Amino acid sequence: MSDARSGVPAVSGSSGNGSSPTVLRIVLGKRLLALRERAGVSREAAAEVLDVTPLTIRRMENSEVGFKLPYVRLLLGMYGVTGGEAEQFTELVKDANRPGWWHRYRDAVPGWFSGYVSLEDEASLIRTYEPHYIPGLLQTEEYARGVLGAGAPRSGAELDRRVALRVKRQQLLTKSGAPMLWILMEESVLRRPVGESPDVMRAQVDHLLDTTAMPNVTLQLMPFTIGPHLGAFGPFHLFRFDLTELPDIVYTENLTGAVYLDRRPDSSAYLEVLDNLSARAASVHETRAFLQNIRKEL
Repeated sequence: MSDARSGVPAVSGSSGNGSSPTVLRIVLGKRLLALRERAGVSREAAAEVLDVTPLTIRRMENSEVGFKLPYVRLLLGMYGVTGGEAEQFTELVKDANRPGWWHRYRDAVPGWFSGYVSLEDEASLIRTYEPHYIPGLLQTEEYARGVLGAGAPRSGAELDRRVALRVKRQQLLTKSGAPMLWILMEESVLRRPVGESPDVMRAQVDHLLDTTAMPNVTLQLMPFTIGPHLGAFGPFHLFRFDLTELPDIVYTENLTGAVYLDRRPDSSAYLEVLDNLSARAASVHETRAFLQNIRKEL
C-alpha cells in the first residue's frame, strides 16, 4: 500500500477509487477557479456556457476530472482571458493531459499512481516518517524486490516491472533541481530483515550510509529509547512545492486506502509532528554512527 511497501498509493483525496490528478492539473484547477472569481462569474453561469452542471465546473476547479480543451477555451473567453495569457493556459492544459514518464509502467501499477509520482517529481521538499521499511527512494534493488514480493502473489514479470519503476523513481534524487529529502525512520526498520540473504540488509545499510553524504538528503533515526511518540500511528509523507498555488500536501494511508490532505489545518498538524519528532530523533551524525554499528552486527 505505502511507498515503502507497494510503491502505489491506493486512492487520491478519499478512501474510494478514483484517478488522482497530477501536480499540473491541480495548479490549473486552482488557476481556473481564480480566473472565474476574478471575472465575477458564478459556477452556474459558467456551467450554462458549457451546457454542463455546476458540479462539473466544481470538479474541474478541484482537479477531479481532466481538462477538455474546448471547455477550457470557452471558459477563458467568458472570463475575459485572451491573447498570450489564454495561449499559455491552453498550452499548460495540453501538458497536463500528456501522460507522465511513469505511464509506460501502467502494466504494473494502476493509473491513479500518477498522482503520487507527480507530487514526488514536482516537490521542492519531501519529508517522510517511516516506521516499517526503508523509504522507497532509498531502497536498493534487492531490498525493493524483497519488500514488493511480500504479500499478494505476483508474477515474476510484474514484480520486475514494479522494481524497475522504483529504481527509476530514485533518479529524482540526483537530477538537476533535485528536491530536499528529509526522512525520519524508526530503528525497527533496520531490525526487520528483508530478503533471502543477510547480504540484502548489509547492502541496504551500506546504501543508507552512502546517501547520508548526499547534500539534499537528511536521514534521522528514531531509536527505541525514544519511547512512545506522536508519529506512531503510521507512515506519512509531506510534500512542499515552489509553486505558489500549491499548499503543503500530506499523503497517508490505512489498511484499505490512502488519502492526500491539502487543507492547512491537516498539513499543519502533520508538520508539527514532523518537527517534534526531528527534535527528538538522533542527529544526522548520531544516525550515521548508529548505521555503522548496525552494519557491524549484520
